Amino acid sequence: MALEITDASFNEVISKKDTLVVIDFWATWCGPCQKIGPVIEELAQEYEGKAIIGKCDVDGNSDVVAQFRVRNVPTVVFLKNGELLDKLVGANPKSAFVEKIEKYL
Repeated sequence: MALEITDASFNEVISKKDTLVVIDFWATWCGPCQKIGPVIEELAQEYEGKAIIGKCDVDGNSDVVAQFRVRNVPTVVFLKNGELLDKLVGANPKSAFVEKIEKYL
């Protein structure tokens, strides 16, 4: 299951050194977000122990949203050591997420 990431938990999550952190910025009212939601959950199971896969609801976590300048949802960011490595915007296929995860693991 994807980890719920909030303004309060964000710093603790990204403090994991050398661990890839993937965050799906989403909203309940967003159709494309609902489309990739199950893909994010699959990735969380498939990469358990190798990467942290999380979800951040944009409507309740304005600090994290502002930090990554999320203007469209879904936006998926890839972080390591607290640094932004990459970003995918829109309802991308699972293969696009897998490609990025494998690249940064």
